[in-house]
Amino acid sequence: MRYFLGVDGGGSKTESIIVDEQGNLVGWGCTGGSNHQTIGIQAALANIRESISMAMESAGVKPRDICHAVYGLAGADRPTDHAILQPALSTLPIPSWRVVCDTMIGLRCGSPSNTGVVVVCGSGTNAAGRNEYGVEVQTGGFGYLFGDWAGGGDLARQAFRMAIRSWEGREEPSLLAQRVPDYLGFSDVPAMLDYYLDHPGTPIPRDLAVLVHQTADDGDKLAEHLLWKTGKELGLAAHSVATRLGNLVQPFRLVLIGSVLQRGRHPILLSALDETLQGKGWRYTRVLPKVAPVCGAVWLALDDKGVHLPESVALNWVPFRGNSISSGERRETEV
Repeated sequence: MRYFLGVDGGGSKTESIIVDEQGNLVGWGCTGGSNHQTIGIQAALANIRESISMAMESAGVKPRDICHAVYGLAGADRPTDHAILQPALSTLPIPSWRVVCDTMIGLRCGSPSNTGVVVVCGSGTNAAGRNEYGVEVQTGGFGYLFGDWAGGGDLARQAFRMAIRSWEGREEPSLLAQRVPDYLGFSDVPAMLDYYLDHPGTPIPRDLAVLVHQTADDGDKLAEHLLWKTGKELGLAAHSVATRLGNLVQPFRLVLIGSVLQRGRHPILLSALDETLQGKGWRYTRVLPKVAPVCGAVWLALDDKGVHLPESVALNWVPFRGNSISSGERRETEV
């Protein structure tokens, strides 16, 4: 029996799964983050190693039993990154493997042909694509200074800012002025403001992004506007990838990955994304996968060795965990 390993290494966690050649899930492991750009290569490698070890232990297999592996890693963006990652990953006991940026395992989650555009919106944001000739491009993924905006962290910080601005009267009245300080454990905006001014550098919890979704569901106009701005920005990122990629057969697959998209699924955000792309003349099938990105890493490992299985088997691997944070449902929509 041949076994295949997929690894999804992000900023906050590293997830590994092992399946056999018949598509049965046999092993799973999860540890801390493994983006070498933020925690260094030694810490990243240690978490990857531990995650794989956990998966192999639960599967009851040895490294020599793994036919092939694909590592989908945040921070595997440029040749300089691969020059760091390749030697480090070669110290792992897996005999056959390759490494790709985590955006590409996200694309494979929703595109059996491994072509189209993927937009990632979790704690941060990124976009990438691949055409039928194997050409790949990436837009974003390097942070605010380098042009990015729209991740869950950005949405949380905007919620914090808008709560203050609404209380001060610089924005329209909003439930955020009450809910943000309450969520953070303060009696009101002035108490929250004083604390953060007295404790510079205190991080804004990314979970405030969830609060924006919930407040928008209650009809709050300012929260709705924040989601609309996020959707527009993600649409612009997708447009950038599709334009730069060229030779992209339409309608293409637009795969939406990350907690803000897969769990949030907010209709306002998705409508803004669609409005932006449609305004640019693109035709596409929007896909919100039901499975976690790590499943895309396993699909790529199977693809590399010519193992073809029904796409439905992935539903028995690792479903996307976490409760939906809005009333939207997963759907595949041609636009």
